[in-house]
Amino acid sequence: MPTVLSDHINEDEIFGVRYAVSDMEEAVSYVRDRLQAFGGRYICFSNVHTLVTAVENTRYREALNGSAITFPDGAPVAARLRHRGNARARRVAGPDFTEKLIEAASDGSVRHFFFGSTQNTLNDLTETLQKKYPDICIAGSYAPPFRELSEEEEKELEDMISRAEPDIIWTGLGAPKQELFMAMHNGKFKGVMIGVGAAFDFMAGSRKRAPLIMQKLHLEWLHRMMQEPGRLGGRYIVTNTKFLWYCLTGKG
Repeated sequence: MPTVLSDHINEDEIFGVRYAVSDMEEAVSYVRDRLQAFGGRYICFSNVHTLVTAVENTRYREALNGSAITFPDGAPVAARLRHRGNARARRVAGPDFTEKLIEAASDGSVRHFFFGSTQNTLNDLTETLQKKYPDICIAGSYAPPFRELSEEEEKELEDMISRAEPDIIWTGLGAPKQELFMAMHNGKFKGVMIGVGAAFDFMAGSRKRAPLIMQKLHLEWLHRMMQEPGRLGGRYIVTNTKFLWYCLTGKG
C-alpha cells in the first residue's frame, strides 16, 4: 500500500524498493522546504540499473530504503509506479533535480558542498555556478581518490565536511558507491547528502548529456551506452532485460 509523505507526495514499492511518487517540480519544492528536517540523512535517485542491483543485493537495497526519500530516476521505473496505480508518478532525473535545487537554493542562505568526480571537474563546476549564481554559497568541495579510503583518510574527510557545515552535501560517486557511502555516513553530518551520479560532469561541461529529443524519448541510457560501450554496454543490456523479466513475471 502507498505511504503518504505529504499532501503532494506518496511513496510506493517496486521489487522491494520504496520510491517517492511525484514530478520534478514537487520533488524540488519538497526537498527545498525540508532541508533542515533532512539534515543528517540522505536522498537517492534510482533507475532501472540500480533497481535491478537492489533486487539482487540486499546491502544495496537496504541502502536505498534507508534514505530519507528515493526518487525514480528512470522513465521505466516511473511507468511501473503508474502501472501500480500511481497516476502522478514521473521521472525525477538526478542531474535535472540538481540544477533545479541549486537554482532554488542559490541566494546564499544554503551552504553547498560538492563531493566526488575529479578536481578539474569540481573546479569547472564551482566556476560555472559562481558565474551563474553570484550569491551562491559553496562551502567546499573534494575529489576523492579512485580507491578505498584508509581509516585516517576517512576521518579526515568526515572532519573536512563537518567543518564546512554544509546544508547539502552533493555526492557524485556513481552507483552503487555513492548510495553505500551515504548509508554508511547516515547521521554523521549536519547537512543532507544527495547522491547525484554524473551531474557534476554534466553541469561542468566535462561530459555531454543526451540530446533533449533522446531524453524525451526515454533513450538517455542509449546515449550513455554509445559514449561508453565498453563500460556500460553489457550493464544496460543485462539489467534492462532483467527488469523486463521481473515486470512480466510479476516480481513487483
